[in-house]
Order: sequence, then C-alpha cells, then structure tokens
Amino acid sequence: MAFSVRGAEIVPCPCCGRELRVIGSRLRKSIKPSGDIIVLNIRRLRCTYCSKIHHELPDFIVPYKRYDADSIETVVSNDSVQTIAADDCTLYRWRNWFQTISNYLIGCLISLSIRNFQVPVDILSVAPQSALQRIGHFVGDAPGWLGRVVRPITNLNLWLHTRSAFLSRNA
Repeated sequence: MAFSVRGAEIVPCPCCGRELRVIGSRLRKSIKPSGDIIVLNIRRLRCTYCSKIHHELPDFIVPYKRYDADSIETVVSNDSVQTIAADDCTLYRWRNWFQTISNYLIGCLISLSIRNFQVPVDILSVAPQSALQRIGHFVGDAPGWLGRVVRPITNLNLWLHTRSAFLSRNA
C-alpha cells in the first residue's frame, strides 16, 4: 500500500522561482526506526520556465537517504542508539555524513537568516562547541530538527547531492 504525498502550499521552482506543474508520480520507499518500510507515492513536478524536474518530498524524508529523518536524527544526536533497526555500518555512515556536511548546513542556515534579516547575535560573536548546538540556534533542538534543516535548504536548491557512487575517468 502506498501513501500519496501532496503538499498543502504552492512551492515555486527551487532553481528559478517560477511555477511548477505536476507531470506524474513515482514510488519512494522510506524505512522507519522500527525497520518497517513505508511506500510513498510522491509527485514529480516540472518547472514551466526552466523545465527542471523536482520531487515533492515530505518533511520526514532526507534527500538521497533510505531511512527517515527521525532515524538519522536519533543517531546523529545520541552516541548510544539501541532503537534504530539498522546495522552498525549504516549508523557509522550517518554520523560520518553529518560530520562532513554539518558546516555546510550551518553556512546555509546563516545565509538564510541573513537573507531574511533574522541573524541571532550570538551566532556572529561566539559559536558553541558542537555542530548540533550551532544548528540548534536556527531550528531548535526539539525532535524534528533535521526536517527543519532539510526543508529550507532543499527548497532553495542548496541541498548537496551526497550519493556515494562516482564516475571513473574512463566512463
């Protein structure tokens, strides 16, 4: 059984800011912390101006990740995780991914705050010790913080493509 995903608000194209039109849908799987797999029917959208295709993802999905944001958030926030149905290698990769991308995410959040004239004074003076504390200044530390980080960065087309596959020179 697939759940249909449809946004309530109208989001402009992340690339050029113009109108998006629905051109179809596709199935997307997401793994919950319990290990249960949910299947989502997400809409494919095409920009009427630049013709780029985008997918409408719900807040609990992190682009290019198979597990939901709650699973990744739990692992990144805590050192000992017993409630996530994933192997130790996956947990290690999530921590490594977050450590690698955290400075970029903080930079994006600072940029968005400056753009919206909402820069916290303490961000510019003394930075807290951890990346989680710095991110917490922008989105809070309540559950769901990762979704609150992902959404604005993705909607402005600033999300980094983080797949591990690469092309060789000879390809």
